[in-house]
Amino acid sequence: MNENIEQDGNAGGEVAWYVAHTRPRCEKKLAEFCEREGFSVTLPLYKSVKKYPGKVVMFEKPLFPNYLFLRLRQQQRKRVYQSDYVANLLDVPDQETFQEQLDAILTALETEYEICALPHISVGKKVKIKAGPLRGFEGYVEERQGKLLVLLRLDFIGQSAGVKVEAGDLELID
Repeated sequence: MNENIEQDGNAGGEVAWYVAHTRPRCEKKLAEFCEREGFSVTLPLYKSVKKYPGKVVMFEKPLFPNYLFLRLRQQQRKRVYQSDYVANLLDVPDQETFQEQLDAILTALETEYEICALPHISVGKKVKIKAGPLRGFEGYVEERQGKLLVLLRLDFIGQSAGVKVEAGDLELID
């Protein structure tokens, strides 16, 4: 579903990028709805492999859960809201930068590299280490310079130890 269906002509205003924030697990449904309506849809998908006893199954999952990218005219926005799959439709203020960044991601998806979305991990966020000898431990991000410095706290004595961890080995905790 990394498709772009172009609108015909320029009747009815200029086409611009919008980001649809979807209801949970409705990205593909919204993409299908928008394609039926003739809207330009981009849904970056990656391949996920699940191993079950006796078989291996490959799924295509949205790279950015709960997000779908659309090229629409201003007056077409109302029709997207009528789908029941969209929670909000966000304006993209810098169209050119958005297009460049999305193109880079779509190009990366066409390669043999393993692609995964990394959450925006910033200072102060609570994280869980998901790989390596510290897997399962939780901490807080202290600073970000290449690797992240994660503080593993011992609250009882008000002390903490800093561990430098790759961003890809962390997951955000709500």
